[in-house]
Amino acid sequence: MSKKLPTVLVVDDEIRSQEALRRTLEEDFEVFTASNAEEALALMEREWVQIVLSDQRMPGPSGVHLLREVRARWPDAVRIIISGYTDSEDIIAGINDAGIYQYLLKPWQPEQLLLALRSAAELHRLQAENQRLSLELKVAGPVLKERVAGKKEASRRRFGADALLRMPDSPMNALCDLVAKVADFDIPVLLAGESGTGKELLARALHYGSSRSDRGFVVENCGAVPDTLLESELFGARRGAFTGAHEDREGLFRQADGGSILLDEIGETSAAFQVKLLRVLQEGEVRPVGAARPVAVDVRVIAATNRDLEAEVREGRFREDLYYRLAAITITVPPLRDRRMDIPLIAQSYVDSVERSLGRHFDPLGADVIACLQAYRWPGNVRELRNEVLRMIALSDGPRLSASHLSPRVLRAAEDHQEPELNLLAGLDGDLKARLDALEARIVKESLIRHRWNKTRAANELGLSRVGLRNKLARYGLERC
Repeated sequence: MSKKLPTVLVVDDEIRSQEALRRTLEEDFEVFTASNAEEALALMEREWVQIVLSDQRMPGPSGVHLLREVRARWPDAVRIIISGYTDSEDIIAGINDAGIYQYLLKPWQPEQLLLALRSAAELHRLQAENQRLSLELKVAGPVLKERVAGKKEASRRRFGADALLRMPDSPMNALCDLVAKVADFDIPVLLAGESGTGKELLARALHYGSSRSDRGFVVENCGAVPDTLLESELFGARRGAFTGAHEDREGLFRQADGGSILLDEIGETSAAFQVKLLRVLQEGEVRPVGAARPVAVDVRVIAATNRDLEAEVREGRFREDLYYRLAAITITVPPLRDRRMDIPLIAQSYVDSVERSLGRHFDPLGADVIACLQAYRWPGNVRELRNEVLRMIALSDGPRLSASHLSPRVLRAAEDHQEPELNLLAGLDGDLKARLDALEARIVKESLIRHRWNKTRAANELGLSRVGLRNKLARYGLERC
């Protein structure tokens, strides 16, 4: 299929001029001709014309009068006038009110004419494209707004406080309610708690529950970056500011402009860095390393720490003024051992996640596995729990996840929790009878101590007569301590 050529209407009362213009243009354009304004307007009623090229002096209405009428009736058509008179007041006035795109002088040159009309054709194309995009935007505007709103809502559901896994009786419920309540208030929040308790998840919930949710959320572990590099990592650096700075670095604060930044392990920073961070929070601007001027930033700062920052302030290891800048609201995240009711839900979510990523099926976690998981104290919190679930999955031979694949430390905790009496017996020496005698002696002695060696009360508690109790004391050689 041949490419459709742009259309041009040549209006000239001289037939030889019409033919000369046609021969010059016909390779690049589809050319229509008319001898006067009336013929031109009648032709434009029938044909789609993109460019009108008109002589100025013709019988009847002039070229400028024709182009005024074209502008009124076909405003998209690009209008060009040709004249041999440079000082015509009619042409000068028509450049404005007729919207004339170009004014060509006679005698015209073919190259000049072609260049002018190719430019006019490109202008018409751009105008049409602009109109199309404007119409699409007008029609699609509400749809785009709905999509943006839908993405925001999806982000809130995925990362908001409601997405944090917890049971109805979990201590996390009050904490999540607090996060949802303060999320939209642009104030700094300090997240405190042991490592691995989910402070970063709560920081994301704060960000995605706020009006900043459509902008960036960045994280920096301040304890993992040397103090000499932390400043350039956060605030940026100019090329050549220090050894190894081969190009400008934007810095995380500028990347998060309009959004939020999580400064994890903020308690690990040095006193020198704390001064610089305090200035950023006070002034709302960062100065890249090696730069002459600061750069304004609009960032919500969320800080996290596993240290007691109030104690650090009292000991002089953390600036008091910075602490109060960071801790407008402090949210303390409970360790996993204080929310054992949530452990089955969290562990099962890890299993489900691996199912989706590997395309394998696993049975729901059994009661034996859950009992073992809930008996352990989880010093590594949620991170350690995730590793245990991954260990079970890696060692499993089929869809059933067995408690036997848990780490020995988790199994030992389950044994201590579920059968303390058997664990006590296992720690005694001798055969079964010797161990039982030792256990009985210990129980009798503990009862006597608890009742301050009142034998009557101790005998009653143990279900013995006073004579029976005396026999036990003699048998085991128990004396008052």
